[in-house]
Amino acid sequence: MRALCWNGVNDLRVESVPDPQIVNPHDAIVQVSLSTTCGSDLHFIDGYIPTMRSGDVIGHEFMGTVVEVGPDVKHVKKGDRVVVPSFIVCGACWYCQQGLYSLCDNTNPNAELQEPLMGYPTAGIYGYTHAFGGYAGSHAQYVRVPHADHDCFQVPEEVRDEQALFLSDAAPTGYMGADFCDIQPGDTIAVWGCGGVGLMAQRSAYLLGAERVIAIDRFPERLRMAQQIVGSETINYMEVDSVIETLKEMTGGRGPDSCIDAVGMEAHGKSMGYAYDRVKQALRLETDRGEALRQAIMACRKGGTLSILGVYGLMDKFPIGAIMNKGLTVRSAQQHGQKYLPRLLEHAKRNELDPSFLVTHRFSLEEAPRGYDMFKHKTDGCVRAVFTP
Repeated sequence: MRALCWNGVNDLRVESVPDPQIVNPHDAIVQVSLSTTCGSDLHFIDGYIPTMRSGDVIGHEFMGTVVEVGPDVKHVKKGDRVVVPSFIVCGACWYCQQGLYSLCDNTNPNAELQEPLMGYPTAGIYGYTHAFGGYAGSHAQYVRVPHADHDCFQVPEEVRDEQALFLSDAAPTGYMGADFCDIQPGDTIAVWGCGGVGLMAQRSAYLLGAERVIAIDRFPERLRMAQQIVGSETINYMEVDSVIETLKEMTGGRGPDSCIDAVGMEAHGKSMGYAYDRVKQALRLETDRGEALRQAIMACRKGGTLSILGVYGLMDKFPIGAIMNKGLTVRSAQQHGQKYLPRLLEHAKRNELDPSFLVTHRFSLEEAPRGYDMFKHKTDGCVRAVFTP
């Protein structure tokens, strides 16, 4: 089959690779209908997350049709149209039983690569480094789905493929970030980032009862999406002296009730702290540019909630004193997709959530390297590039 492979920093190629096979009796093989780029992919494409190997098939956000199932698969059958969360879960361990699916104890065979940095391993992910399991990714014609009964969700007839696609990762990540905020009537939520996850966090905040949502970004076309499609108020951080002061002015001096970071380790900015991060990151003395996260910490009102969705490694200049002295609640995780997918499918069926507006560019799988280049550099207003194998 054909698949998009990582062959080094900023070196992506479409190659012929072996077709996936049923390895365990609970596996399924899914023929990929659609897959999409994700901002977290850029971190290993740019070389900031290690343990990639030449020839690795990448991609983790996808939907498709089941074409084969193992003998122990009970709830999924050949021909089912399914969406698959990016994290692979067993459904049986203590973490899965608690709904903490991205922390599954049984799906990452390379625990020793994560434990030195995190103490304990997370679950495995499709196409996202060997530290996260080394699983083949979804930018391919076919993908093996372990634990298919827990990881394949049937898509209702009312939900189109392009709606279902983003229920794999962007929508549950954003929804989880809003859910972490424990939104109360009248709350104001500030969201850093108007990419796919940030826009889904904004829409989810409204679904969960926020009165106001304020979006922070620098790209006019993304800010227009936030304003015109989601209904958020917007701040272009390149056009204001201080995001923090602007948020204070917009909230009567109190600050947002909750702040969501949907940016992560490659944030942009214009402060001296950003310049410091650029130099240290270029020299590989730290992995993260933490401009967005630091702003969110400083902007959040006293006693508020900080929800971190952006991917991070090792960041300097982390203002823990502001978190402690302001009494902030910090919540963060990789997405627990299996927890949120049933309700997201219901939202999609009722037309309360339609993420398909995120699709700005479509490519064949053979054109995927060009799609990632456009996505990375945000040329031609690219928010998400979608691939059809």
